[in-house]
Amino acid sequence: IGRLIIGQNGILSTPAVSCIIRKIKAAGGIILTASHCPGGPGGEFGVKFNVANGGPAPDVVSDKIYQISKTIEEYAICPDLRIDLSRLGRQEFDLENKFKPFRVEIVDPVDIYLNLLRNIFDFNAIKSLLTGPSQLKIRVDAMHGVMGPYVRKVLCDELGAPANSAINCVPLEDFGGQHPDPNLTYATTLLEAMKGGEYGFGAAFDADGDRYMILGQNGFFVSPSDSLAIIAANLPCIPYFRQMGVRGFGRSMPTSTALD
Repeated sequence: IGRLIIGQNGILSTPAVSCIIRKIKAAGGIILTASHCPGGPGGEFGVKFNVANGGPAPDVVSDKIYQISKTIEEYAICPDLRIDLSRLGRQEFDLENKFKPFRVEIVDPVDIYLNLLRNIFDFNAIKSLLTGPSQLKIRVDAMHGVMGPYVRKVLCDELGAPANSAINCVPLEDFGGQHPDPNLTYATTLLEAMKGGEYGFGAAFDADGDRYMILGQNGFFVSPSDSLAIIAANLPCIPYFRQMGVRGFGRSMPTSTALD
């Protein structure tokens, strides 16, 4: 490997990693995550590998990685290598290996993903919904996970939702003592806010940004099956599907019949 792409300050959501893999035609991407559990030496730590199509590694790839891992006899480390994760742009290093130079690129964690979203959704229609005298008031809880910068930049800066629409948007190593699992048990701050009836739409994200929960007005729980069915029933409203069509819908074993 002679080139690494890393999110600024080491932060990228799982969907953004997938997006970047496809955009730059990378061999794959490694995601270091504790998911919704506190990370660190006394917590949890996970490694996810996404393959060249941006999706999670299938079993055959994971099994192959495991088999190769059993044959490793040595590995090299660079204890003096210092990379400024806060500085956007390219940094080059001489690691005395076959890659001259070894390149590390620090990218904005939101920009590339935001451009993808612009090509999928009708941003003008959404912005008109979130602004103006008859605006839909929303409440989105990033639960101090990786999604904070995305929520602020996409919903507030780009689509015009008021700044107070987004809460808990500073990513924290310990998630602020919370358990960022987006369900009715742990997203209680959002649930209580929604029960008041002030907001018409609410959402919470897990810590690495690949799961969510949606709440309707007065705290009505929208199951993932229903949200998928709503999208399926309104495909013409989404520019990407209007242009590209749809190849199918993914359903898992516990999915309801809402999709039908």
